[in-house]
Amino acid sequence: MNMKTDRIAAGFEPDLSVSLAGIRLANPTVLASGILGTTKALLKRVAECGAGAVTIKSISLAPRDGHANPTILAFDAGLINAVGYSNPGVEEACREFSGLSDVAAPVFASVIGTHAGEFVEVIGRMEPLGFAAYELPLSCPHTPGYGTMGGQGTPQATLEITKAARSATKKPVFVKISPNMPAIGEIAAAAREGGADAITAVNSLGPGMLIDVETRTPVLGFGMGGVTGPALRPIALRCVYDVFKAVDLPIIGVGGVSTGRHAMEMVMAGATAVGVGSAVHAFGPEVFGRIVGQMRALCLKLGAERLSDLIGAAHKQQGLP
Repeated sequence: MNMKTDRIAAGFEPDLSVSLAGIRLANPTVLASGILGTTKALLKRVAECGAGAVTIKSISLAPRDGHANPTILAFDAGLINAVGYSNPGVEEACREFSGLSDVAAPVFASVIGTHAGEFVEVIGRMEPLGFAAYELPLSCPHTPGYGTMGGQGTPQATLEITKAARSATKKPVFVKISPNMPAIGEIAAAAREGGADAITAVNSLGPGMLIDVETRTPVLGFGMGGVTGPALRPIALRCVYDVFKAVDLPIIGVGGVSTGRHAMEMVMAGATAVGVGSAVHAFGPEVFGRIVGQMRALCLKLGAERLSDLIGAAHKQQGLP
């Protein structure tokens, strides 16, 4: 027998744990913001299904109704959505997400604002709750005043908002960036300069549009929305690859991951952790356990004792740009 088959025969168990900006995750999977993260009870369920960490739905200072229905629809290559950041506001969120120690995985808060001061105020209100980190989605493609529609996806705005958020907390700050930016490394570098501890790559692509031929109208209430799921995955993977080359920060790779092989691709492109969103919508929270099991099997097949040894492995190949 060779060394790999010896370990398998001996019941060798690969180590899937990772350290994300100093936060230990039992495995690299993370519930992406916007999917099931609306209540503490749902976070607990997702953690029990095997997620290594969970992210709440994005919270603003004041309550928001979001866009008119329909806000999310499946199509042949994934999902298209324009929810518009509907949320109960920070005051109600603080009530809902108290007692986070009940959740058996680190909990990340997704925080939004129309300007740097709002990010600071929301973070300040949420600090006593014990979130493990704060994620700043500066990249939503379909909500006026926020993300790319609010001018937050530029290097200058990324630097300003990240710096302000960094001043408001000692917890890790993650900056979620857009796949739309050709020079995505510059955005990541601006986030790093502002004090970001990790990069989430990426948010939804677009905005895109689908039209109902019978009614002759766009299918979403807002008309256009972000594209996620399988259609996004190759683009997200390339973005993770580019960010890994551009900055020395851990990356949460997000976009179309629904299998262990997809997740392993993200890791080899440079991701420390892997966000899962649309797959939860399609397959339920049990998808986390399946992804983790498949990653474990791949580590065994590859002879990898630790998943962390495979982070960025694709960059070791010669002749790639």
